[in-house]
Amino acid sequence: MTHGSVTSLVSAMVIATAATLGTAALAQDEPFRAAIVMPGNITDQSWNQTGYEGITRAEQELGIEVAYSEQVAQPDQLEALSDYARRGYDVVIGHGGEFVDAVQRAAERHPETLFVVTNGFVSGENVASLTFNFKQFGYVIGFIAANMSEGETAGYLSAQKIKVATDLEEGFKEGFASIHPEAEILVAYTNDWDDVAKAKEAALNLVNQGADVIFPLLDNGQIGALQAAQEQDVWSFGVWQDVYEAWPDTVLQSAVMDFRIALVDFLEMARNGDAEGQVYELAIGTDAGTLGEYNPAIPEDVVAETEALIQRLNGGELQL
Repeated sequence: MTHGSVTSLVSAMVIATAATLGTAALAQDEPFRAAIVMPGNITDQSWNQTGYEGITRAEQELGIEVAYSEQVAQPDQLEALSDYARRGYDVVIGHGGEFVDAVQRAAERHPETLFVVTNGFVSGENVASLTFNFKQFGYVIGFIAANMSEGETAGYLSAQKIKVATDLEEGFKEGFASIHPEAEILVAYTNDWDDVAKAKEAALNLVNQGADVIFPLLDNGQIGALQAAQEQDVWSFGVWQDVYEAWPDTVLQSAVMDFRIALVDFLEMARNGDAEGQVYELAIGTDAGTLGEYNPAIPEDVVAETEALIQRLNGGELQL
């Protein structure tokens, strides 16, 4: 199995602390094992589902043993991660930037295990992070949003001000401003990734303030935001997975930062003894970092301009 983004992972590395962690991965007498700990449920059609599908794909495509834990609250993260390490798993993944502290503490206690944070920006002797250039994705979504907004007012909605959320917010604002420099971007943080009702209420508040296009970065709560957009007949976007087919009346495009591909590629490196304690950052335009299906409502010239913009970002012509 080769998706092509194993090379991308290596070439897109931005921070590194050297030390290849290959001892366990190279052992021939025991199966390679990986586990993932997730904060929400595996059927959220968003963040947690990508983690679950990534680990199960790794099992199928790489022939490794896998395990997962879902709906693990932050106070329980350290114990969940440590439990897999005690049981001899070679790689243990904390799925989300909120796992940074727990991963770093678990890594100190279990130096023979490689711990990974998705959407993290930390590294160490046995700590790696797997992430994307979120500003690039936010910029492209903001560019599309600005081209489709009639009132030149957009809304950005997330749960907590962790780096992935603030980077996407910043990129979204810059992309929107590239078309409408004086436009207003309304921002709301709900402090809850999964509460559908709370997300819907927040999205409705943004619409009531004038937003005619909304970009929600949430887990299960994304459903509430998309429901609000659909009911109020405003445009919206998906994230992590392409959700256009499920929401064709409201979703213009999806920022597909596909950890299903990225996790398989990373675990292939780890199994082969090539994973290191460093931060791997993927750019837009890679196998794992794409857009989804364009809504037919988007004019053809805007689609062409968007594709050209992705190439400029991927090639480094436009730096964010």
